[in-house]
Amino acid sequence: MDALVKFLKDNNKVIYVALLVFCFLPFVTPPVALLTGLVFALVCGKAFPKFNKQSSKYLLQFSVVGLGFGMNLHQAIASGKDGMIFTIISVVGTLLLGTFIARRMRVDKKTGYLISSGTAICGGSAIAAVAPVIKADDGQISVSLGTVFILNAIALFLFPVLGHLLGLTQHQFGLWSAIAIHDTSSVVGAGAAYGQEALQVATTVKLTRALWIIPVSIVTSFIFKSKSEKMYTPWFIFFFILAMLANTFFSLPAALTTSLVWLARKGLTLTLFFIGASLSRDVLKSVGFRPMVQGVFLWIVISISSLVYILFVG
Repeated sequence: MDALVKFLKDNNKVIYVALLVFCFLPFVTPPVALLTGLVFALVCGKAFPKFNKQSSKYLLQFSVVGLGFGMNLHQAIASGKDGMIFTIISVVGTLLLGTFIARRMRVDKKTGYLISSGTAICGGSAIAAVAPVIKADDGQISVSLGTVFILNAIALFLFPVLGHLLGLTQHQFGLWSAIAIHDTSSVVGAGAAYGQEALQVATTVKLTRALWIIPVSIVTSFIFKSKSEKMYTPWFIFFFILAMLANTFFSLPAALTTSLVWLARKGLTLTLFFIGASLSRDVLKSVGFRPMVQGVFLWIVISISSLVYILFVG
């Protein structure tokens, strides 16, 4: 065993390159990439630490911009018009509640804010947008993304079962999954498993919530501004807006927009590998279970409150 460990550490750069290529495969999801990078770091040690840090920082921002080419402004606004008040309350309420829980549980401030942002808006995309604004480090980003992606994986299988047990209509389930499940990919998966109408409703409503990346990122830049330093301007968010407007008002080829969105999602996958590969045992030991408890509690609250709203108010 010792000989194997020594071999892996001596050849960690070759293994790193091989795993990086592995992350380009179509079946490799963001959670798998994060786990792959983490296992590599723990078993083989760090490789190319400066490259990992720089790549994760800028690739996150490019990925957010690319996701804008998959959004249509008119469709997103139309789909969320009826539930706009609830959307505002749920987004703001989740951010405030998440921040309160993080403080009470002594979760790192930035980690707690990232988990709250991901739960309130659209999972990994929101975390990717907010992370550079608050200057989160690799450990904080990884814990936040890991928490959200684990809950996404659970929701993808759990929600369709619960929807049938509760007798939700296609429309009701589409609304519920769009509000209570973090990432768009998991929302689409759960909606597709429930039915075609549920898929259409879930996708369009989730796009509306994703628009909250813009105001939340801008407001966040003011909240986390230090008195001793210049305020960080999230320029990539404005490019995200331009990408969304271009996709809405210009007849861009479908092949182009589809390719850009695919590259953006693959960029997020690679980012998670870079982040995972940058971690160490000391970082993981310092995390503890509290961020996960915060994420689970927030998820339960928004799931139950949104279900009650859909059944009795919406």
